[in-house]
Amino acid sequence: MQWSYPILRVGGTEIRIHLTFLLLLAWIGIAYFQEGGTSAAIEGVCFIGAVFACVVLHELGHAAAASRYGIRTPKITLLPIGGVAELERLPEKPSEEIVVALAGPLVNVVIAAFLVVALGTAVGIDALMSMDNPHVAFVARLAAVNIWLVLFNLIPAFPMDGGRVLRALLATRYNRQRATEIAGTVGQFAAFAFGFIGLVAGNVLLIFVAIFVYLAATAETQAMGLEAAARAVNVRDVMISRFESLPATATLDEAAQGLLRTTQHEFPIVDAAGVLRGVLTREGLVTGLQQHGGQTPVIEAMAANIPVVRDHDKLIRALEHLKSGAAPAVGVVDGKGRLVGYIIIENIGELMLLRSAVAS
Repeated sequence: MQWSYPILRVGGTEIRIHLTFLLLLAWIGIAYFQEGGTSAAIEGVCFIGAVFACVVLHELGHAAAASRYGIRTPKITLLPIGGVAELERLPEKPSEEIVVALAGPLVNVVIAAFLVVALGTAVGIDALMSMDNPHVAFVARLAAVNIWLVLFNLIPAFPMDGGRVLRALLATRYNRQRATEIAGTVGQFAAFAFGFIGLVAGNVLLIFVAIFVYLAATAETQAMGLEAAARAVNVRDVMISRFESLPATATLDEAAQGLLRTTQHEFPIVDAAGVLRGVLTREGLVTGLQQHGGQTPVIEAMAANIPVVRDHDKLIRALEHLKSGAAPAVGVVDGKGRLVGYIIIENIGELMLLRSAVAS
């Protein structure tokens, strides 16, 4: 089941909405309807929509800053607790990471200033402390939300922007992996603090935020460890070198026989010269059999445009291709361009598992 759906594209960035966000809108609408009827429900849903429009602009601020350093942002996903901009890679220099991290909160500062100055909105204590109070002016509450977004995101803990600034500052003294570990630990402690406050105050949303912060901080630390390992290992040391490939003239029935007699879930498709043409996955095979039948050539069901790396390259090159999710595998070729192996994301996971076992 697909959990997020594209709703908009801005430049090269796809804006996606997570299914749980729609559930949040429904919950808000029902809660406001019970309090004040149809008009209150519409106002509540519109307010949440306006808040998340500000969140999208926040994430686009990160994307715009990242593009200055040649970093693409393939997608932004809207979740009930905020937005997530997925950069294709991290900025190389600490100063660049600081600029990218602060660009998002700066957008919220501009929005709040516009609402206050240009529209003459007064943001008092009522607006700051009661953003869900329909008796407070809509625009004042929206300005207050942007102020809180700035303050919350500048908390020096992963995955907030302040945590990324902290990592960048630490990276001026430590290597990036160690800086990430420290910032990740701070993020985990912050998550425990959020969770404790949420339990004491009976704030369910804060508890969800705590869970998200903890998981995101842990994932960021693990991802950095993975990248560090991938920079130290050659492709030939991790690639699958014992495999069955299929000629471009093979049929789906022949591929099905290969699936049954081997443990492979992917079959490289090669031409007569041993050059990679594509990869047929198990899912592609099943779909092809259902839609076209067993006599269909494998080239009609395979994934084409598979990226390739040299066998002496560092694993990080293959990892960058796999992280994009554009291809199910990365081919490994020799000096003559012939396929000698391939890498899937499970290879890299097994590498981390073995390194963890050796370290412990």
